Amino acid sequence: MDFNTCFEKLLCQLAIEFNCSPDDFRREENVLTLSKFDERARAYSDEKYFFRMVTAGSNAVITADQRLHPFLRGFMGKTGHFLFELPNLLPLEKELNKYGQTLSQSSHMFLPCREVQPRLALPVKWFYGEEIFPFYGDERFPNAICEKFIPRRPDRIVVCAYDGEEIMGMAGCSEDAKGWLQIGIDVMPKYRSQGVGTYLVTLMKNEIEKRGDIPFYGTSLSNYHSWNIALNSGFKPSWVEITSRPK
Repeated sequence: MDFNTCFEKLLCQLAIEFNCSPDDFRREENVLTLSKFDERARAYSDEKYFFRMVTAGSNAVITADQRLHPFLRGFMGKTGHFLFELPNLLPLEKELNKYGQTLSQSSHMFLPCREVQPRLALPVKWFYGEEIFPFYGDERFPNAICEKFIPRRPDRIVVCAYDGEEIMGMAGCSEDAKGWLQIGIDVMPKYRSQGVGTYLVTLMKNEIEKRGDIPFYGTSLSNYHSWNIALNSGFKPSWVEITSRPK
């Protein structure tokens, strides 16, 4: 699936989650909506968000509790992507604190943009569905899989690279919304900076696309090891989002 097709599908998914239209992400002006829970959203919360903001590169779309709207109408008077900068987030954080909320870290998200073939040839083993369960609780894999089985956001596939019997690294994907599989990666310290992460993420990305689903990838602003894995595996920065959570 090419990037433009993935991006159009992304806007449709974000429209569900931000209670708006896909065209709202193409406007010059910022957009504010009333937060609403939807079962079709990526499953990171079982209730509506108090505050959530996203940009796909131009304007910002914000969905929030009605109580925040008077503040947000003033907050939104800047170019959308600048709202994610610290000088603007500080007064937002202060306002959220009045309601017992605090900002989460911003998530920098990637979509596939090009075909990449693995450059290594390491021994790997694939795990599916319940075969993944024995890995739960293993502290080596905080990013590749969830802490436990989550029915609304199940881990679907895991691939591990091996050095003999030793796991070098693991890539996994959770189905965060129907047809949307987020890839996570963990590489053991002694095997880092050897291309293992890129190798496993590329394998996982290709497998997801082969199944007709959309792989996506997320990391933090400062995690450039993770950024490079995404870029080298054929992903492209596509959107940024930030939410609040109870303080």
